[in-house]
Amino acid sequence: MSTPIAIIGAGLAGLSAAHALHAAGLDIQLFEKSRGSGGRMGSKRSDIGVLDLGAQYFTVRDRRFADVVAQWRQRGWAAQWSPSLYNFSRGLLSHSPDEQERWVGTPRMSAITRGLLGDLPVRFACRIAEVFRGERHWHLQDAEGVTHGPFSHVLIATPAPQATALLAAAPKLAAAAASVQMEPTWAVALAFDTPLDTRVDGCFVQEGPLDWLARTRSRPGRETQPDTWVLHASSAWSRQHLDLPKDAVIEHLHGAFAELIGCAVPPSSFTLAHRWLYARPAQAHQWGALADADLGIYACGDWCLSGRVEGAWLSGQEAARRLLEHRQ
Repeated sequence: MSTPIAIIGAGLAGLSAAHALHAAGLDIQLFEKSRGSGGRMGSKRSDIGVLDLGAQYFTVRDRRFADVVAQWRQRGWAAQWSPSLYNFSRGLLSHSPDEQERWVGTPRMSAITRGLLGDLPVRFACRIAEVFRGERHWHLQDAEGVTHGPFSHVLIATPAPQATALLAAAPKLAAAAASVQMEPTWAVALAFDTPLDTRVDGCFVQEGPLDWLARTRSRPGRETQPDTWVLHASSAWSRQHLDLPKDAVIEHLHGAFAELIGCAVPPSSFTLAHRWLYARPAQAHQWGALADADLGIYACGDWCLSGRVEGAWLSGQEAARRLLEHRQ
């Protein structure tokens, strides 16, 4: 029996790599610190249903990603979203000229990562704290002090600041990951008993604390949900208010939303706030993935490329390609 490959992180990048390696006939073992897959494409359960508080949609530019999105669509994991889009700038709400295709997981964003996970072996609620190499193999130690292994290779698919610590055995890769600045985002969900009287489904906000807002029921598969809105604060505002209590974050963003949406906004019947500490890289990179093939350690994630959903998937593919290439 072959020694398995450890993959730390069951977000889109990790699952992309896992799929490619599994398809090549290799044994893998996934480790995920959360209770479910998806990372920033995960969906959060709430009293009013499942909410997408992270990635709001994704676009397609690369042919390889286009092919896989077509497969997701056929399997019912994804659908095209055609929202009534607006911009808010200089105090004015106006139609957005942006006509690019947008996609969402259906009936929730996590449908894609759940579908990709399938029957792959995974340990949830297992936070890996250290990655170390013995004479021949890799071992992992989790936050509870339990050691996992041996593994022939390790692939780290976590946000760059978390990857930095796990890459200690490969200093050059750790230095590259440490150079990546990740931006935070406060996300807030608001629900209303009476639907708001607006045609806005999504809005790019160019001023104030908000960066983006979207109406959940405008997305495929969510039409029967209450009138729920997801608000994303800007990176700058989120950085400045990183440790603000959730109630205060909700109050600030609810007020900003009410001022720009262009209709009466009653008190919300439900609110929820979530802080994404590592929401997106501050700038794009062209690494594809990080690799020390001689040691057998790799890292991937959206931060290795564009910072987009597509970048996460492509980075996972690139890490798997490099690993497979070195095994030949």
